Amino acid sequence: MLKAFLCMIALTALAAPIRVVLVGDSTVAEGGGWGPGFRASFTSAVETVNLAANGRSSKRFRDEKRWEPALTAKADYILIQFGHNDVPGKGPDRETDAATTFRANMARYVDEARAAGAAPVLVTSIVRRNFDESGKLKADSLVPYVEALRAVAAERHVPLIDLYQLTWEQAAKLGEKGCETELGAIDDKGKPDHTHLGPKGQAAIGAIAAHEFVKLFPSLKSDLREAQ
Repeated sequence: MLKAFLCMIALTALAAPIRVVLVGDSTVAEGGGWGPGFRASFTSAVETVNLAANGRSSKRFRDEKRWEPALTAKADYILIQFGHNDVPGKGPDRETDAATTFRANMARYVDEARAAGAAPVLVTSIVRRNFDESGKLKADSLVPYVEALRAVAAERHVPLIDLYQLTWEQAAKLGEKGCETELGAIDDKGKPDHTHLGPKGQAAIGAIAAHEFVKLFPSLKSDLREAQ
């Protein structure tokens, strides 16, 4: 009886899903971010817990004690994306300096995730899909934060998903109108939203994030829905 019981416990442990926690702002969150598409890309073998919240920066997320649940979630992996609300003009409760406080915040997230037993993965912000009059995609205020995050990833030897670069290439290929129809949401005034994602965008960019994640951790490739 005891042997059978122990075997049952072992089988239950083997069947437990891989837990991935997402941390970030509205471009990751359920309403207008890529989190839902990331979740939908995997089978039930991967459990996605999306703790991202609208309007949060690397500073405000911690100040509001939203980070603690990520550390206590018994996550196998924690994906961390900030930048959109860290930029100048967001107010003192959110703003950080890319070269100093933002880098320090992100390094601290990495160290604390590791201390909690999770593998941190840094994710650069998705691009703002703004085009100039000639139809060329504009560089935006996220660039210094993207560069800072790349530097933290190199310094801390932590995996990086460079969604900024990938979504830049995606947006440039689609063009302004293509971005509006294939990726964007509609804002409260009925106008195209060039930052957040509509259902198609959530699915498309979530799938990109999932595939990049699997490239970093190939053992999870068989858990992609398309692999089934």
